[in-house]
Amino acid sequence: MGFIKAFGGALGGTFADQWKDFYGPRQGVPGTAALFQAVPQGTNAGRGENTEGSENIITNGSKIIVPEGTALITLQDGAITGFIAEPGGYEFKSDDPNSKSLFSGGGILSSTIGMSWERFKFGGQPGAQQLAFYVNLKEIPNNRFGTQSEIYWDDAYFGTQVGCVTRGTYTLKIVDPLLFVKNFVPAKYLQPGAPVFDFADMDNDAATQLFNEVVGTLSAAFSNYTNDPSKGNRISKIQGDQIGFAQAMAKAVEDAYQWKSSRGLEIVKTAILAIEYDEDTKALMSDVKKADALSGARGNAFMQQAAARGIQAAGENGGGAGMAFMGMGMNAAGGVMGGMQQPSTQSSYQPAFNQPAQNSQAAPSSQNVQNGGSQPAQADVSTKLLEMKKLLDAGAITQEDYDKVKNQLLGI
Repeated sequence: MGFIKAFGGALGGTFADQWKDFYGPRQGVPGTAALFQAVPQGTNAGRGENTEGSENIITNGSKIIVPEGTALITLQDGAITGFIAEPGGYEFKSDDPNSKSLFSGGGILSSTIGMSWERFKFGGQPGAQQLAFYVNLKEIPNNRFGTQSEIYWDDAYFGTQVGCVTRGTYTLKIVDPLLFVKNFVPAKYLQPGAPVFDFADMDNDAATQLFNEVVGTLSAAFSNYTNDPSKGNRISKIQGDQIGFAQAMAKAVEDAYQWKSSRGLEIVKTAILAIEYDEDTKALMSDVKKADALSGARGNAFMQQAAARGIQAAGENGGGAGMAFMGMGMNAAGGVMGGMQQPSTQSSYQPAFNQPAQNSQAAPSSQNVQNGGSQPAQADVSTKLLEMKKLLDAGAITQEDYDKVKNQLLGI
């Protein structure tokens, strides 16, 4: 017993005229619905039109349409008797030896459905009534997740534990309708006139269970993503990588709850609507951001600018040339400072930055020369003045600093 395929693709005008009565999906089914009944179709000028009927029982000779993006499953006494994933029109023939019970549809679904079919198929009884349901094969949107308190995970990039509160949505796909129906859908959705199995239904306990399982694995999902070298180990990329984070989340729920292997469900895409990091993580991210900004050539340029600003500020605040030299840490500045240091035994000739030299217009006495207080050689003075001029031109010291050093060296 099984189905005879009458045509492929959409219901054409000729077949619509011939098939005055047939079964199809009910209208108005939301995009978040996963399983819904086949309902009788009426006619309107020879074209199919949904009716108010909800009965999903087909018998020998019943005609049924399988639209794109859906699969048809028939059951008898809770056991699966038929599966169709190829779009087209079919006729149920319980007594035709040429009828088939499995139309896998080709593609990825065809390669995965065979094993499940062998596990769950049931021959059924000729002439017996069959329950017919459609399974949504499209991405099912707007499945929500969110946390009320912080979740924590060990982050490879930060090298420590980080935490956040987050919320978002994901799309879900039924990749094995037979596993989904047999292992996950509650019995109340597999009865004649059963309600629609809608993931967005707040009274759907099965959908609530999925929500709880996703929330329970979020920390593992974040850990999978941020500790994956192929993702760059960067937490900042999560919100913009809907497929990458979906893969991390899918792995987390598969490891913990076997969504794909036991329920035929898989997470396809995610949209993180908000991430609120805890205070410790915010402080850590701020420090890391500064360190990243100061790495490489950019950091060298920043340090040079900072040093120049510090030197200028010291000069403006009265720090003088001494502070300028300390800030620069340059050989030139160090050389000038060395040339200006006085011996420990000083004579009456003691020029200083903030103290005018006594009798500055007169040359030092011979006694001063003997005590080591002589002026630097003229060549040294010229060299050091030139070095100071370069610092002035570079903006590393102020004009006031330069003038003080020049007066000091020249003894004026």
